[in-house]
Amino acid sequence: MAADSPARSVPFFNYQQAFTMHEEEYVRIFRGVMRRGAFIMQQDLQEFEASVAAYLGVGHGIGVGNATDALEILMAAKGIGPGDEVIFPSHTMVASPGSVVAIGATPVPVDCGPDHLMDPAAIEPAITARTKAILPVHLNGRTCDMDRIQAISNKHGLMIVEDSAQGLGSRYKGRFAGTFGVGGVFSFYPAKILGCMGDGGMIVTDDADLAKLCFSLRDHGRGETTDAERWGRNSRLDNLQAAFLAWQFGHYQSIVDRRRALASLYQERLGDLAEVTLPPAPDSDPDHYDTFQNYEIEAEQRDDLREFLRAEGVGTLIQWGGKAVHQFTSLGFQVSLPNTERLFERCLMLPMNITLSDDDVDYVADRVRRFYGR
Repeated sequence: MAADSPARSVPFFNYQQAFTMHEEEYVRIFRGVMRRGAFIMQQDLQEFEASVAAYLGVGHGIGVGNATDALEILMAAKGIGPGDEVIFPSHTMVASPGSVVAIGATPVPVDCGPDHLMDPAAIEPAITARTKAILPVHLNGRTCDMDRIQAISNKHGLMIVEDSAQGLGSRYKGRFAGTFGVGGVFSFYPAKILGCMGDGGMIVTDDADLAKLCFSLRDHGRGETTDAERWGRNSRLDNLQAAFLAWQFGHYQSIVDRRRALASLYQERLGDLAEVTLPPAPDSDPDHYDTFQNYEIEAEQRDDLREFLRAEGVGTLIQWGGKAVHQFTSLGFQVSLPNTERLFERCLMLPMNITLSDDDVDYVADRVRRFYGR
């Protein structure tokens, strides 16, 4: 080993290892789908949709090509379009407001709170006569304060559309993310807790008429026959991805349990550092059940810490490439969101995934402590 080589390598996410951990099962699933010759909108997809809906306690799951398509289809199905405004938190992927723009509406960014999520206090000042919906984004496996958001929604007659791309399985006061509004969407991007071998997403809703319309819009506007009843698009979660996801979903709770255990280990090893603010520990807040899609901390000297960790073999990430949506100046936003801007000077995601060992987390935590001279 070269003298300057790190003692250990802990990548932020290891796609190869995530596959090889269950290679035999994935190969078996692949062969089964290939031999059946059932690729589009067949039994594997239908069973997976039903499983997710049953897990969440809603009536319908609609598998689509990705979570961005899911948002566009859901909002379009609810009649959001030109002339409407949708309020969203700037701490999110650009896909969230991008889906609003794609259907002709206008996204309106608001600030985040100390939990890194949409600040309910920032919503009402952003409401205008054109506001049609609130788009809370459940980030990092934590659900927004839905009591306060629902109260605002009810007061002003606004619909809630939930971006739960990072929220599958997280709960607020016992209720799952994605089930508070007219509908919710989930992402199955490979790095998600439930991730496929490409892109995938799902819409969930308890509204049978809305579900029927979303089923149609994802499949060229067709209804129960091949007749086109309206203009739609081609956004169908394919059977192979659904089969991979269905197998993983059968083990979902054990995967979440493992992530929560890793979060507890980070808490034990880093909880005494004044220079670092950690996310709430599992079970520390009775209102929230967090799944830890990500482990996003706040850190003093964030950029120096990140470089130090890189040199020590530890992969980290700043969400969205290091900027909140309103900070992408070419998108035309003219707004100051001080909480979000302060957060993006400090936020950093440490490795958090099922391929990590306890020793990996110990190593990451030890390097963080070394940086701060502990």
